[in-house]
Order: sequence, then C-alpha cells, then structure tokens
Amino acid sequence: MAFPTKLLNEGEHVVVSTRTHVKALILPGILVVVALAVALFLTGLIDSSVARLVIWVVFLGVVVWFVVGPFLRWLTTTYTFTNRRFIKRSGFIAKEGRTIPLNRISGVDFEIGVIDRIFGCGTLVVSDASTDGSVELSDIPRVEEVQLQVSNELHRLAGGDRRDDGS
Repeated sequence: MAFPTKLLNEGEHVVVSTRTHVKALILPGILVVVALAVALFLTGLIDSSVARLVIWVVFLGVVVWFVVGPFLRWLTTTYTFTNRRFIKRSGFIAKEGRTIPLNRISGVDFEIGVIDRIFGCGTLVVSDASTDGSVELSDIPRVEEVQLQVSNELHRLAGGDRRDDGS
C-alpha cells in the first residue's frame, strides 16, 4: 500500500507501510452471518409486515455498526515507517495521526500468539522516549519482517549513516 508522497518531506522515503491484518474483519463477518440467520429465522416466524420491517431495519443497523464501521477503520488505518519517522494515520471523515521521529524510538519488539501464528501476523511494539512509553500495533502482517526492516533503519540511523535521500 502506498503512503501519499505529498505527505513526505524532501529526502524522505517509505521503509515499511502496512495496515492491520485482514483477520481483524473475521469477527464482524461472522457476526453479520449470525445476524442474517437470526433475521431470516425471525422473519419466518412472524406474519406481521411491520414486525418484519423492524427485524430487517435492526439487521441493517447491526451490519452498519458491526461491519461497515470496522471495515472503514481497517481500510483507513495505516502504519508507516519512513527513513525519518513512524506515522500512524486513521480516519475516514475525522482524521487522526501520530508521528514519532525515528531518533526518539528506543526499541521495536514483536509478539506472536498462537492464533497470530496461524494468520501470519502479530503485535509490533514501538517504544519511544516520550511519556506515552510505547505504541502497540496489533495484527500487523508479517510482523517479524516489519520488525527487522524497522530495526535495520534504526541501526542505520544510530550508526552514523545520516543519508536521508534513500541512496
């Protein structure tokens, strides 16, 4: 996924850009199937057209609240590491962002649970020198590769190689 180049400073380039693993949408998907089954079952039991309409309006509300919302959050939330900073951006209508300069990051760790291992994702923990302490990025695809790339960039930055032009 491409990070908008208009949001990069001169000489800055993207090292890693990702979003949450698609597994974050599995539970909302299961919920909509269950809600559909319940709506169909209740529609079969009830003869009143008004009651049927209420059932389908409630079903539509469930779909919007529990499926469309998480999907839009998943679609609009990105995690990007450039050669200068970490950027978390989210939001469809109201946007939110967090930026941590790479020179303030003190560590990048990962955690992979049993379910995460099955899906090929994990949690990336970015520790910085601020009062917030750390940022946990859950369900990051190929988390070990991302951690390695970010660690290499941090090592490059700390090692005195200050070329920020990507060469």
